[in-house]
Amino acid sequence: MIPKTFKEVIDLGDGREISIETGKLAKQAHGSVVVQSGKCMLLCTVVSNYQASDVDFLPLTVDYREKFAAAGRYPGGFFKREARPSDGEVLTMRLVDRVLRPLFPKDYHAETQVMIQLMSHDENVMPDALAGLAASAAIQLSDIPFECPISEVRVGRVNGELIINPTMAQLKESDIDMVIGASEDSVMMVEGEMGEISEEEMVEAIKFAHDAIKVQCAAQVKLAEAFGKKETREYEPEVEDEDLKKKIHNMAYDKVYAVAKGGSSKHERSEAFAAIKEEIKATYSEEELAEIGGLVSKYYHKAEKEAVRNLTLEEGLRLDGRKTTDIRPIWCEIDYLPSVHGSSIFTRGETQALATVTLGTSREANQIDMPSYEGEETFYLHYNFPPFSTGEARPIRGTSRREVGHGNLAQRALKGMIPADCPYTVRVVSEILESNGSSSMATVCAGTMALMDAGVQLQKPVSGIAMGLITDTETGKYAVLSDILGDEDHLGDMDFKVTGTADGITACQMDIKVKGLSYEILVKALMQARDGRLHILGKLVETIAEPRPEVKSYAPKIITRVIPGEFIGALIGKGGEVIQDLQKKSKTTIVINEDPDTEEGIVEILGTDQEGIDMVLKKIDSLLFKPEVGSAYEVKVIKILEFGAVVEYIDAPGNEVLLHVSELAWERTENVTDVVNLGDVIDVKYFGIDPKTKKEKVSRKALLPKPEGYKERPPREDRGDRGGDRRGGGDRRGNDRRGGDRDRKPRRD
Repeated sequence: MIPKTFKEVIDLGDGREISIETGKLAKQAHGSVVVQSGKCMLLCTVVSNYQASDVDFLPLTVDYREKFAAAGRYPGGFFKREARPSDGEVLTMRLVDRVLRPLFPKDYHAETQVMIQLMSHDENVMPDALAGLAASAAIQLSDIPFECPISEVRVGRVNGELIINPTMAQLKESDIDMVIGASEDSVMMVEGEMGEISEEEMVEAIKFAHDAIKVQCAAQVKLAEAFGKKETREYEPEVEDEDLKKKIHNMAYDKVYAVAKGGSSKHERSEAFAAIKEEIKATYSEEELAEIGGLVSKYYHKAEKEAVRNLTLEEGLRLDGRKTTDIRPIWCEIDYLPSVHGSSIFTRGETQALATVTLGTSREANQIDMPSYEGEETFYLHYNFPPFSTGEARPIRGTSRREVGHGNLAQRALKGMIPADCPYTVRVVSEILESNGSSSMATVCAGTMALMDAGVQLQKPVSGIAMGLITDTETGKYAVLSDILGDEDHLGDMDFKVTGTADGITACQMDIKVKGLSYEILVKALMQARDGRLHILGKLVETIAEPRPEVKSYAPKIITRVIPGEFIGALIGKGGEVIQDLQKKSKTTIVINEDPDTEEGIVEILGTDQEGIDMVLKKIDSLLFKPEVGSAYEVKVIKILEFGAVVEYIDAPGNEVLLHVSELAWERTENVTDVVNLGDVIDVKYFGIDPKTKKEKVSRKALLPKPEGYKERPPREDRGDRGGDRRGGGDRRGNDRRGGDRDRKPRRD
């Protein structure tokens, strides 16, 4: 029996469509949809347990995977099977998770899993821009409690024109690459990179995306109505005790407010808050705490959050004593590590990043192998967040999703400033040594200085800042906070990270926890972020004003040469013997890549010793050496023969040519050694290919003055009968050149 399907189509307005279909696949999931655009198809399913987990948060898992079969390819590796998610897949998971998570009820604690799979790939459609739409549509068809439909779109701008969900080709020409997540009413998430655009241009792009998202949200509602929207499931809410809540608030609020106003450090503040909490718990017996201890902790934290927020809204003060626009004290240092190619320390308040730069050849490029994208990165940044940076001890189980996301944000912030002609593969690693607020922005700042310290000719320095927001919906009051602390991120309504140069924004990441954020507040936050960003930028420039003119003496230098394709084999040699021997002797690394468009060879020479690099360049020059007809060259005699001397071009070792005995001097030369000897350096003139011998011809005598009275010998064909009958082989004296006399029996023809 053919299943009944339900489908909604979204018109993108330029001949492209997005369809959402349900009823055919994965019907045992609580909600499932297939989202298609062109040949790109995503299957999304959602399942949520009916029993709550024994935790005080929502155990939500968003999983996004790209199947290699979708692009007609095999996975790499020995087992030929999709394994751990790639960084690209992890980044898509984070994009979807950050929009979905705030829309589940605060007291909904059932384990929930959203799975999105790329089943068919279209090279003209970027699937990550459809993942949020697929996740939300699947949830809308389920009975899972969820506030409202959302969607995500990518925005690009080509030649000043904004585009929804641009193709990969369009994105290469675009100066904006942003993914925006929103509901019909509110923008909730922004992430992307830009080509130094203004704050006003960024807001315009967000509004443009929001208009498209509203259409996609409406399509989900229509699909759910046609399918038959299920009643939202009932679940056991958290236990509430209003009397206890009020009591804890009265006991905690004023004390927390006083501590928050004291402007203490993170650890002092944490200890003081913990003491207040313990003081409250001490008023209850062990039996009472066994019954209501969880509620006591919960209500205490609510009172703490309210006190901290009100301190900022009412007095304009923050936990560490700053005003809303103040930036924490900054100190910076470069060239800290003596053996790395570039290093820097950036410390802002209680956040510290140590960045290193390593320079390499194209062989060290980061290979990206995904069904939706194959390529390589010659600039990439890795971010590490060890537990000691927050004074914790916990297991380390590989790179976390957070580390992947923060590293990607910093990489996008900086990569536009790496010059296009940078010959190196550049790897930046940020080690977070202390953390209390926006270590990703500290990474951007440390990365900028480390790159300049390494001698990478960064076009412009880049800085970054994290902004926060506290709002009161009842009074309409709000405060935009510059350079937020970790606690302000947790207690606030927005975490907005902005990076850029003095001339514009290069990257951003925004998560909004409050509904209905106005564009007025968004613009204010962006403009305040610009002031803070420029302040931080000034501190970076004080430390290192511009990139070092050259890489450090112990860092590798790289020279790139282009050679015709036919010479690649000669440089490599049989079985690689030439290039391996050359690398050994020169103590360099030589990488040869072939340009598929021009079929030329791009040779990269990496080494710390200039003499070694020069040795390789000399070898390449000798391979490419082509003497010009009519030009004179200095040569060295390397071999003496009976009929001439083999000479080697001084400027192109390995290039040899025969200097015939007749070209040594104007006078008749009986013995080659009468004119030249082994090791002599002489000048010769190049005549090109001799039409008679079909070999290259050089002459020493052509550069010498003719002797007085010298007469040219006539060409052989103009010498008449002086040579006798050449067919008989006789000479002028009638002797047979083969030896013997004329009476010898003639050779039979």
